[in-house]
Amino acid sequence: MSLTAMEKRATKRELQENFELSGLSVAQAAADLQTTPTYLQRVLDLNVRHIEDPWIVRNYLNQVLRQQHQTPIAYSRLIGSPAEYWFLNEARVTRGQLN
Repeated sequence: MSLTAMEKRATKRELQENFELSGLSVAQAAADLQTTPTYLQRVLDLNVRHIEDPWIVRNYLNQVLRQQHQTPIAYSRLIGSPAEYWFLNEARVTRGQLN
């Protein structure tokens, strides 16, 4: 999935806003996702090794926010189920780890 510059800015903003809404520290979220704080920040900036990584973070944040009885901010591009996108490794997304 290739994003335009505007779509990339919007997606980065949406991920960051949901992360801030969660109240989690970067260290806690990184531990939950089995990665480093540095790599988690790279994913939030859409500078990723795997195309699935933003989806993993999206799913994680959505789950955390729902557990907190909060509504996640809507995403403009990370929408629907990753299974709908042939180019995503659904097993990687389902595993929910950034390692």
